[in-house]
Amino acid sequence: MLIDTHCHLDDERYMDDLEEVLQRAKDAEVEKIVIPGADPKTLPRAVELSQKYDNIYFAVGVHPYDASNYDRSFLEQFIENKKCVAVGECGLDYYRLSKDKDEADADVKRQKEVFIDQIELANRYKLPLIVHIRDASFDSFDILKKYSRYGGVLHCYNADHQLLKLAEDGFYYGIGGVITFKNARKLIEVYPKIPKNRLLIETDGPYLTPHPHRGKRNEPAYCKYIVQKMAELSKTDYESIASLTTLNAKSLFGL
Repeated sequence: MLIDTHCHLDDERYMDDLEEVLQRAKDAEVEKIVIPGADPKTLPRAVELSQKYDNIYFAVGVHPYDASNYDRSFLEQFIENKKCVAVGECGLDYYRLSKDKDEADADVKRQKEVFIDQIELANRYKLPLIVHIRDASFDSFDILKKYSRYGGVLHCYNADHQLLKLAEDGFYYGIGGVITFKNARKLIEVYPKIPKNRLLIETDGPYLTPHPHRGKRNEPAYCKYIVQKMAELSKTDYESIASLTTLNAKSLFGL
C-alpha cells in the first residue's frame, strides 16, 4: 500500500469527480492521503473531506505566497481535530520576489515571520511540519535548525545538499513527480544520498504530474509512477519502496 503525503484534494479541480479520483487511488493501492494546508480559504473543505473519508487527513498552514493572509487563530480552530496530522505547508519562497528592493525585503521579512510563527504553532501542539522551500534554502535551513522541535517533511525536496543535514533533526524528504522528469538530473544525483528511512512519496496534485501523464491534472493514483522511478534509482523492487515509504509516512504523521 502507498501513502500520498501531499495532495491538494481541497482544490477546485477535484470538485467534479472526486469520487472517481478516490476510486482510482484505491485501485492503485493508495491507502491514505494527506491534504496540506496551503490556502485558508480551502481549509474548511480539507477538514470536511477528512471527516467524510476515513483515509484522508489534513494539515493546517499557510503557503508563503499567502503570508499576508496569515491568521494563527484561524488555524487553531482546526488544529486539535484528530485528523489534523501536521502544520503546513509553510516555508519560504523567493522565486517571485519583486524587483523593487524595498518591496522584496518587506516580503522576505513577512514570510520569515509567518514561517517562524507556524513552526512555533507546530511546537506547541507537538506536530510535524510540511515545509515548502523555493530559492530560499539558506534562510529556511537556519530557521528550521533554530526553531523546529518535531521535524517534518521537506515537501517537493529541491535536491539542495545543505538540506540533507536536516535528516539529523527529524526531517523527511518528499519525492514527487519531478523525479520522473527528463530534466531532473540534480534530484536524481542527490537521491541516493537521502537516508532510506527519510523518504516519502507525494504527488502534490493537481500539480507536478509525473511522466507519462505530464501536462494533465495530477492525482494520488499516479504515486505508482514515482515509486517505480524510486525503485529503479534504488536498484530495488517496487514493493520495497512502497513498504518503506508507507512505514516512514506512518512514523512521521502518526497515521
